[in-house]
Amino acid sequence: MLEYVALGMMIFVGVVFFYGIIAIHDIPYEIAKKRGHPHLEAIHYAGWISMFTLHSIWPFLWIWATIYHADRGYGFSETGGNSRKIIEMLEVLERRIGALEAKKAGAAATVIEAVDALKTTKPEEE
Repeated sequence: MLEYVALGMMIFVGVVFFYGIIAIHDIPYEIAKKRGHPHLEAIHYAGWISMFTLHSIWPFLWIWATIYHADRGYGFSETGGNSRKIIEMLEVLERRIGALEAKKAGAAATVIEAVDALKTTKPEEE
């Protein structure tokens, strides 16, 4: 009689373990579905593949699913905080560089005119 109880417990634990593994592998897919991830199907398929690799790629799937947000994507396209300040600084620097290049071009033109003027003038005879 005790053997049947032990066998029943082993079968129960095996079934719970099997379904637990399947539920765990599906967590990144559920996160991606909740966030409206554009690579939802890829994450789902990779989750199934991770079962055959003993979940070695599963942490990367978790990161891939959680890094995406529907309102700002992967976070690289939003220009807020320091990004806005950096863009403003770059615009100021571009204007300054343009002004310096224009000033340099004007100075170069003046030098060329002076050299041309020296070439056209005849040396004074003594």
